[in-house]
Amino acid sequence: MNFGFNGNNIKAQQAPNKAQGMWTILEKIVIKGGLPLSGEVLISAAKNAVLPIVAATVLCDEPVILENVPEISDITFALKILRSMGAEIKLLSKNKVMFDTRKITEPRVPYEMAKKMRASSYFLGALLGRFHEAHVALPGGCNLGDRPIDQHLKAFRALGAEEMLDGGEQYVHAERLIGSLVYFDVVTVGATINAMLAAVKADGLTVLEHCAKEPHIVDVANFLNKMGADIIGAGTDTIKIKGVKYLKGIEYSVIPDQIEAGTFMVASAITGGDIIVRNVIPKHLESITQTLRKIGVTVEEFDDSVRVYVESPLKGIKLKTLPHPGFPTDMQPQVSTLLTLAQGSSVVTEEVFDNRFAYAKELRRMGADITVSGKAVMIEGVEKLKGAPVDASDLRAGAALVIAGLAADGVTEIGNIHYIKRGYENIVEKFKGLGADIKYGQYPDYPDCEIKREA
Repeated sequence: MNFGFNGNNIKAQQAPNKAQGMWTILEKIVIKGGLPLSGEVLISAAKNAVLPIVAATVLCDEPVILENVPEISDITFALKILRSMGAEIKLLSKNKVMFDTRKITEPRVPYEMAKKMRASSYFLGALLGRFHEAHVALPGGCNLGDRPIDQHLKAFRALGAEEMLDGGEQYVHAERLIGSLVYFDVVTVGATINAMLAAVKADGLTVLEHCAKEPHIVDVANFLNKMGADIIGAGTDTIKIKGVKYLKGIEYSVIPDQIEAGTFMVASAITGGDIIVRNVIPKHLESITQTLRKIGVTVEEFDDSVRVYVESPLKGIKLKTLPHPGFPTDMQPQVSTLLTLAQGSSVVTEEVFDNRFAYAKELRRMGADITVSGKAVMIEGVEKLKGAPVDASDLRAGAALVIAGLAADGVTEIGNIHYIKRGYENIVEKFKGLGADIKYGQYPDYPDCEIKREA
């Protein structure tokens, strides 16, 4: 594993497009479905916690060590951003990384990097908190509809910063950051975290109200507190932050990924399998577990694991995504896929993002009876899905198609798997370990290009 410290692992998965002088992605995921999953799977650290924590290392006045950093493309990209700004990053052992950001002198994320990843917005808060200035291009990421950063900027302004947009780049600066009251107009994970990052070293007390309460927000606060920050209330509606002058170096282990865990739980259910999902915090899975039980899935909880299997027919339900502790939007495509094989009708309503149903047309290629109607999908359960060529449109849609392929009769080929690699570490290898017939494939346009992977 190298987290992109050299280019070998990237080029080995690509072939040259000689006409354009560019590289063309060749990989796809190929699944022969119909096999029930069995065994145990170990869940990686939470992508949605690691990314803001990586950005938060900018605030630390000493080196920091993160112990369970997952090898996913979003993390690789975040490390490249830090290195491009002058940070020293060392891989100490498998999934253990040292960050020394003291040599960063210019508070600017390179434009082309920032616009490709949604989580680059966290560098706004971190750089503003350290340098009182930040230049970051408007972020990219998965196309899930309009995701403005107006609430982030509202928090920065409350702390005394001014902001402007120049050539697609967001610029914020302040002579001095002063603690203040910030009331978010909507519940927003990104703005809650960014406000914490900007306020950690501000003068005085900052009070954030109407905050998001997701587990990864609590984890970011715990990380900052262990370095010496003074944050209370993370995980509630109100977070209070007393500014400090210095943050010390620490070693920190990030929480497990509840969405990865939920994805494997759904995969077990849809294949009629029986698996144990290890390295989880069952409390973080409550809304997922409750939903699966309503559908007819058996979930047994233990201290740091859950067992998932099916003993009776699955049944359709009505489901709505909501901010934590409600059902997470990041599990909506996966559970909707499960419902395509449940008896009766289901309605799944999306209340968080505007554009999260692109996977529905791909599921229809596989025989699902699923129709988009405004902010909801209407699902009529079918007896089986059939393998087909499909394309991922975003990270969680890609996971949903993998789940569908595992349950379908025949072969499913999934393209655009770079989306899946953004958030799932070793997904093919993990499903293989559970007995799935799944592998990486290549497109026939380049039959002589060998796909290799570093150990």
